[in-house]
Amino acid sequence: MKHHNKITPPQLRGDPGVEPTVLARLATLKAMSVRDLKAEWEKLIGTSAPNNSRAFLELRIAYRIQELTYGGPDRETRRMLDLLADEVEGHARRKHQIADPRNPVAGTKLLREWDGAEHTVTVLKDGFDWQGRKYKSLSAVARAITGTRWNGYRFFGLRERKQEEA
Repeated sequence: MKHHNKITPPQLRGDPGVEPTVLARLATLKAMSVRDLKAEWEKLIGTSAPNNSRAFLELRIAYRIQELTYGGPDRETRRMLDLLADEVEGHARRKHQIADPRNPVAGTKLLREWDGAEHTVTVLKDGFDWQGRKYKSLSAVARAITGTRWNGYRFFGLRERKQEEA
């Protein structure tokens, strides 16, 4: 992501009549009342503030101040965030464009011994197969095998292997 610093030397010197620096603007948020924060929200974002949560208003306004000064995320970053949001919300569209680099290629068989039994999981293009059932994540497979919550990559030894290769 590219950032363009728009702070000019007079701002750094604190000359009167010059727009305050980003840090100065962020610091003033702490001293503002919720009413003032809501007014600042309307000025910077152009809508009514969605709630009276001081912490929420401060964080979102601080982000907007920085975004206006330095620029927001680039197009590719916004696209990736949209894809991730779709995945988290359970939308199937475009999901194939996101691939966890820890996932082996489709068709790979993962073997794990647990409680004296060997378990084989097949990596699919859009999930994992264990005992003829499809799972969305390795963590779900590990939970089905053990009955407890596991990080699936750790359970199948993928996390450690990637670190060793690096």
